[in-house]
Amino acid sequence: MEKAKISASQLFILMVLFELGSALLVPLAIDAKQDAWLAILLGMVCSFALLLVYHKLYTYYPDLLPTEYMQRILGKVFGTVLAFVYILYFMYDASRVLRDFGEMLLTFAYPDTPLFIANALLMLVIVYTVRKGIEVIARSGELLFIFMYVLAVVGFILIISSGLIDFKNLQPILEEGLFPILKVVFTQTLYFPFTEVIVFTMIFPYLDNPKKAKVTMLCATGLSGINLIITMLINISVLGVNLTARSEFPLLSTVASIQVADFLERLDVFFMLASIITIFFKICLLFYAAVVGTASLFKVKSPSRLSYPLGLIILFLSITIASNVQEHIHEGLKVAMFALHIPLLVIIPPMLLLIAFLKNRKKHRG
Repeated sequence: MEKAKISASQLFILMVLFELGSALLVPLAIDAKQDAWLAILLGMVCSFALLLVYHKLYTYYPDLLPTEYMQRILGKVFGTVLAFVYILYFMYDASRVLRDFGEMLLTFAYPDTPLFIANALLMLVIVYTVRKGIEVIARSGELLFIFMYVLAVVGFILIISSGLIDFKNLQPILEEGLFPILKVVFTQTLYFPFTEVIVFTMIFPYLDNPKKAKVTMLCATGLSGINLIITMLINISVLGVNLTARSEFPLLSTVASIQVADFLERLDVFFMLASIITIFFKICLLFYAAVVGTASLFKVKSPSRLSYPLGLIILFLSITIASNVQEHIHEGLKVAMFALHIPLLVIIPPMLLLIAFLKNRKKHRG
């Protein structure tokens, strides 16, 4: 571990930026139609239980990275294998978000630019930032968080003042009952983006006041959940359910349709800046966790040395992960959900917590 400390407010900002990440881009929970906002709300509330599991594991081993305490809990062999699986998961997740960024940039602004070039440029900046360490990432977050919220508030005011919102698009509520919404919660919104914050278990040991970890985690998830709910309410009330579902980037379509007093239009750049900021931090944090995890697992003295080779792997993975956008989205919603998110975010952490709890009880008895 590097000798660094971050404050609870910095952790809060990083978590919010991380959870908004690529979730702002996609039509989140649109399978629940006009009740998408409700599916996001329930996904957020259900995720709190898992966040408390991640936090409890941290309280048992406050000075250790998960890659280290997994070996304490499961023993050297199984712990090392599981820690390696999580590192691969962070790298895979980072490559998926990088692909989202590349596709958005090509769709919106640079249709003739090769995907590789767009992804490589962002990855260069991320490798540079990660080499500087967690304190630099946290300070950058503080600066850009304010800028991003100014953009969001201005965008929100412009959408309202341009008269695009039609609340009839949000009716009827619970048209097909609660079951379709719960299905979306347990196949989508519980995992993406809320329980992906498992990556922060790699950052908790750097917190200068460990007692604030739990409140910070829950408040950050609450704020990002509310932001995503507002975003989907706006998307559906402006575009309608069908257009939101068909749109690759519904928020981009919403912002592009703003026209105020015949002179304020083409404000897509707002959307682009906000997306690039949140995506940058999401990849940064996943990549940082992968670098620090690999360094602790393989006893590498200087973690920053790993940033170039691991950065290259993520870059090439982002290109080869899928042959087109549709395949990429299908893989994210169906394959990654059941093969990765459910076992790694929902099943394994409570099992680790149970074993840690039993081991600690034995220790106290002994």
